[in-house]
Amino acid sequence: MIFMKKIIFTLAATFIFLTGFSQSISKITITGSGLVDIIAFGLDGNVQVYLTKDGNISKWGFDRYIGFQENYEGKLDPYAGRIEYYTQNDDEALRGKVKYIGRTLLTYYASYENEALKGKLKAIGTISLDYYLSYEDAAYRGNIKTLGRQSVTWYASYENADLRGKLKGIGPTAITYYGSFEDKAFRGKIKSIDRFTITYYSSFEQYSGSIKSGSTILNANGIKYYLRNY
Repeated sequence: MIFMKKIIFTLAATFIFLTGFSQSISKITITGSGLVDIIAFGLDGNVQVYLTKDGNISKWGFDRYIGFQENYEGKLDPYAGRIEYYTQNDDEALRGKVKYIGRTLLTYYASYENEALKGKLKAIGTISLDYYLSYEDAAYRGNIKTLGRQSVTWYASYENADLRGKLKGIGPTAITYYGSFEDKAFRGKIKSIDRFTITYYSSFEQYSGSIKSGSTILNANGIKYYLRNY
């Protein structure tokens, strides 16, 4: 009986450790013009890593707002924990890039890999990243193609002018926009994310271009979307 209790305790402790040390897509911030500003990954200890649409790390740090309020502006405090960088002894495409943030290992495509991928972020912990290559559509070549198991799609160069290059979907979540034939106050802005619809004040109304109905913070299929008015 005591032996069984020890086994159960060990398994529970292992589960807590593994679930407490993980990475996930925590939020995506989209500007008022419909462009992706931040793709955020949450690490353990309320640490966030912000990426651009082409996989560059724009910043990382401690998010003091988690569990208290929404961090709508994307502000992060300096991270006081472990930070390590790739050194001159590493592959030339990796040198100087951040290697560890806390316990999370960050890897990058090396200099011997596809020319379009060299130096790009390859994985954050257990989440791998892939990209559209140089022979693909000009509107999204170089952009993120997969985040872990989730595919990432973008509007192509042959689509409506106000949609080209914008985020089209992540995994099962479809994203639509108001096209170039719509009122000038909201053309190019987000129209829907998954089942959620967003409307805006027209050019003939007060608060022209501001959100009229729908939330500026949406949760769709496990990812939080922040919509800015600017």
